[in-house]
Amino acid sequence: MDLNLLRALDALLQENSVTRAAERLGSSPAAVSRTLARLRRAVGDPLLVRAGQGMVPTPRALELREEVGALLRGCDDVLRPGAGFDAVHLDRTFTVQAGELMLVRMAGVLTERIRAEAPRVDVVFLPEALEGGPALRQGLVDVELGVIGQVDPEVRTRQLLRAPLVGVARAGHPLFDGRRITARRFAEADHIGISRRGKRLGPIDTALAGLGLRRRVAVVVPSHPSAMLLARDTDLVALGLADWLPDTVGALGLRTFPIPLELAPLELGMAWHPRNSADPAHRWFREHVAAAVLGASAAT
Repeated sequence: MDLNLLRALDALLQENSVTRAAERLGSSPAAVSRTLARLRRAVGDPLLVRAGQGMVPTPRALELREEVGALLRGCDDVLRPGAGFDAVHLDRTFTVQAGELMLVRMAGVLTERIRAEAPRVDVVFLPEALEGGPALRQGLVDVELGVIGQVDPEVRTRQLLRAPLVGVARAGHPLFDGRRITARRFAEADHIGISRRGKRLGPIDTALAGLGLRRRVAVVVPSHPSAMLLARDTDLVALGLADWLPDTVGALGLRTFPIPLELAPLELGMAWHPRNSADPAHRWFREHVAAAVLGASAAT
């Protein structure tokens, strides 16, 4: 008897209804009815019989109910990667490479989730200094988090969310004088570039060039938080992500605004080396990282 037949039998014995069993299995009543006929032939018992408007189990079905359920749970445990893994007993340190903007957004959520399930697990966050794959391959980093660029061919990736870019400026900036923020007005403002390598140009400059416009990147800083602090104290315009850290933006006296250009959103995800793919502890940690990022996104 195949495993799908056992799952159908379990659903039928739990629900005592072909219709409800079909809903539970994501199938149709007709298909489940045919499966019930197969089960009756295989077991040599009607299993479920009509009683008024419903169905009731036979004595043989009652005998099988707990046995089948236990058998399926045993099969799931055997087939589940890392059978027997228990996070509460895990004593391990995981290393995450992430930019400051991502770190500030999700580190607190991730830490609370980890501490609730695995009090002896520690997390070390590293800056984006070794991105691109070698650190994952060398085992220096467990998970790379953020905008995943060029990575080694074997590295596994998972996209988590897409975040549109927005402009960020102090609340009293001349851009907020009541007039519409056009591409020209946006380009005429002095800007803060954000690059660990000191790069000045990017997709915004390409989009502006397509309109015959050019902006001045007056200052380049290595991180988004430093750009936000600089924008707070000057008339320079920084970049941020839509709906990202709204409480912090407000507390700093900043405002965000849509960038009047056709720009692709940033794709944020995580990467890991395939040698860790089947490791139950690593899999457990990756799921918590993903949940923390997506949970932080949903909370704002």
